[in-house]
Amino acid sequence: MMSWRGYHEFTKHSPESLRRTRHVLDWENMPDPFRHYEGVPLLDLPADPPAPATPMLDVLQGASGSTLAAEGSVFLSQLLYHAAAISASKRIPSTGSKYALRVNPSSGNLHPTEFHFISQGLNQWPDGLYHYRPSSHMAEQRAIGDFSLNCPLRFILTSIVWREAWKYRDRAYRYCLLDIGHAWQALTLAARAMGCQSFATGHFPDDAIAQSLRLNDDEWPFLVVDLHPGSILLSANAASNTAWFGGKANELSKESVDYPRIDEIHSATKLHEVTEFRSASTESDGIGEIQLPVPASSGRAFGDVARIRRSALDFCGGTESMTLVQLSTVLAAANAPLVADFASARFLQLYLYVHRVEGLQPGVYRFWPQKNQLQAIRPGDQRVAAAGLSLGQDLAGNACVAFSMVGDFERATIAFGDRGYRYVFFEAGALGHRLYLAAEALGLGATGIGAFYDDEVHRYLGLTSAAGEVVYHFAIGHPVPDARLQA
Repeated sequence: MMSWRGYHEFTKHSPESLRRTRHVLDWENMPDPFRHYEGVPLLDLPADPPAPATPMLDVLQGASGSTLAAEGSVFLSQLLYHAAAISASKRIPSTGSKYALRVNPSSGNLHPTEFHFISQGLNQWPDGLYHYRPSSHMAEQRAIGDFSLNCPLRFILTSIVWREAWKYRDRAYRYCLLDIGHAWQALTLAARAMGCQSFATGHFPDDAIAQSLRLNDDEWPFLVVDLHPGSILLSANAASNTAWFGGKANELSKESVDYPRIDEIHSATKLHEVTEFRSASTESDGIGEIQLPVPASSGRAFGDVARIRRSALDFCGGTESMTLVQLSTVLAAANAPLVADFASARFLQLYLYVHRVEGLQPGVYRFWPQKNQLQAIRPGDQRVAAAGLSLGQDLAGNACVAFSMVGDFERATIAFGDRGYRYVFFEAGALGHRLYLAAEALGLGATGIGAFYDDEVHRYLGLTSAAGEVVYHFAIGHPVPDARLQA
């Protein structure tokens, strides 16, 4: 069986690997980006739910909102509208066809992540198991009755890896894990903006969860998120015995291609029973010579920012810059606590390629979060290097600042076994989502970059093998207009 280390090494990009494994997309067999269950009741989620008004930057720093609806359907509509719904569309000029964008980002806009939820005691909402259908903003009722929860609302985030593998092949598992991290933060931050607290669980027996939800074979559970709304939303009605409506999952493609290495890494990171895990050790914090300023504030409301978040097509690479205060603000958002059973310690280190930040010389820097300081690693213009390391993508050089997220898989797997491989990527996706939202709140744009020359990044940053592995690239700057975008 392939270990996490073997999988990660095999899926690294290099100029040689890209030349050796050229891939032509089979557009006729592209997976449907929307899952639905045929033959189950559909419950409407009210249109135009209230927008959480708490400032986005406050929510990112832990502030809780107060726009919790008293009725279950309105609450669920508000939550999903700001966490997982369609937010806009793009039109392809050459064909006139359209494709949907969502509140939660996804690698290649392929959206492998599905949102299932179980409710218990929500006011004027039947207890049971549901699947969110973003194409129509409705809830598919898969079962009613008692699922014996210890919380009023539980989300199970799953992934259909074939959606990503259609384009990215063996490397797709990485992207699915990153997307789960994005979806996790989209959900929990929306809940916080409304007035609910959450807790994410990554340590659970996979097959037991999949069987309890009667998931299709192509869909794997990755994260369980419990939400605790205020008592105003709860009803004392007792749940009945569970009754299933059945429902057949739609076929996403005429055929799917097997990727044995993905099956192997998934099997290697699965749990078959609930196990104890060791507390993850905390990396000792270093110091830098540059003290970052106090983060900025912004009154832009969570609801407004979450709905207009986009992945920038490219950035204005001219004279436009961002301020050092803005950089400090997005770093503070990324460094805020994550609430999960695997998040007592952090496994990522951020390296910055600074291009145009007022008050900061161009160069490569390491971020030390405990002291909010930057350490200079490499001086000089980094635009060509940042773009080149990101598979020649110009946006990494045109941005004001680009990032490499380096994950400490050794510490993660010592604490959690091979399961820790997932958690490093979940953290990276979570940080990426926070960077997206903070940038948007400041009037900037951002883009996650999952493709890069892995080992070349390490050589350029001067990292040893003990320093970890690069797992995600990111860029923030002033986005160029996208003429294809439609509200």
